[in-house]
Amino acid sequence: MTTLADRAPMQNKVPEVTFDFWLIKLLAVTVGETAADYMNLDLGLGLSTTSWILSGVLIAALVLQFAQRKYVPWVYWVTVVLISVVGTLVTDNLVDNFSVSLETTTIAFSIALAATFALWYLVERTLSIHTIFTARRELFYWLAVLFTFALGTAAGDLVAEGIKLGYLATGFLFGGIIVAITLGYYLFGLNSILSFWLAYILTRPVGASLGDFFSQPDQHGGLGLGTTVTSFIFLAGIALLIGYMTLSQPRDQLDLGVNEAAPD
Repeated sequence: MTTLADRAPMQNKVPEVTFDFWLIKLLAVTVGETAADYMNLDLGLGLSTTSWILSGVLIAALVLQFAQRKYVPWVYWVTVVLISVVGTLVTDNLVDNFSVSLETTTIAFSIALAATFALWYLVERTLSIHTIFTARRELFYWLAVLFTFALGTAAGDLVAEGIKLGYLATGFLFGGIIVAITLGYYLFGLNSILSFWLAYILTRPVGASLGDFFSQPDQHGGLGLGTTVTSFIFLAGIALLIGYMTLSQPRDQLDLGVNEAAPD
């Protein structure tokens, strides 16, 4: 009988940060925006019912993710898609059901995310995503990811709707900030961990703006494809990328879980 002591040590549970990583992350956050609207409005489930259903599915996905001993592309990215939807719904519930302003939710989630990072660093002495090889680090990681989606939703909606900048312009604004962060990292030595998490937060409003631009009707500044078509388009893109990541993953990682952790 295999015991816990006989199990292979946990390898890094987060993929390498490559172009593929950012592309599928952008697709995931776009689905987070449109899928929540699809279930809430198109299927008529309502915000509360949609939130309960998807929160339950997310918990199941997290249980499966934590049960892995290494990075498994489809498990990891399904969890990211679900947590992006739930993060969106957390903000939407606060704003729509509890009448909390977008300014307040943006500030509150900024504080919550900063507190998560502070506690994570206090306990682990690192915020590196290259060393997520303990359950405690993974717990901090997913909590931070949840708050980045909730914060990105609040900040994106605040700019697009509160300031009335519009979907497409909001996407370009936050996309420009990401470009500036990227240049800061490659040209001016901006800290890699800070650069990653800033870009991670900002891809949420970029993806949400992209989703709204595709799904919303012409009179609201969109292309009018609707949430159903938009969701399936981006879900198909995610599925193709997950398949590519799985097939391109080195054979030793697939079979043995070999994935050397990068130094902090």
